[in-house]
Amino acid sequence: MSVKDFFRGAGRFFRVKSRRRLIVLILAGLFALGDFHALGFIRRTFVFYSVADWSIIVEDRMLRRTGSREDDMIRYVEEFLLGPVSPDLVPLFPRETRLESLLYRDGVAYVDLSGSAVFPTEEQSVLGSGASAEVFGNFETLYRGIRRNFPYVREVRLFVGGNIAFSGELKVPSALRSVEIPD
Repeated sequence: MSVKDFFRGAGRFFRVKSRRRLIVLILAGLFALGDFHALGFIRRTFVFYSVADWSIIVEDRMLRRTGSREDDMIRYVEEFLLGPVSPDLVPLFPRETRLESLLYRDGVAYVDLSGSAVFPTEEQSVLGSGASAEVFGNFETLYRGIRRNFPYVREVRLFVGGNIAFSGELKVPSALRSVEIPD
């Protein structure tokens, strides 16, 4: 087979319009896949609550992967504190809550939030009945979100203003919990 025969065969192949479209779609898909892997995005799962019926809503977001596990967790927690994208969903922490520090050592993530994290959001105050159970549920949701999205984390310790607020060892009685949080 010569080069001339190859180009003749390719010319016959590309005469059909549907074949040309298929090749263009395949090339565009391969380019997009390569671009996606080069940029280093990774899917992260966020859990929020619906304002209407207080049901659990899951959002998936694409966050850029960094070279550091600690930096990846920092981006996740900061995105978590920003709240949901949809206006129909309730943020879990008050809008003024900030990540003070995050440290990851030997499989344990130490997350310190600002003091406003212990207060219910405005929506939770209006809609929820037990403010303390709601705040505890917010910490549990953040704890489970970190564990779900970062499988290398064995334990998460959540602090507020330098004081321990939540760890996997703390359990709330089911009578206080208004919403069950899925694993």
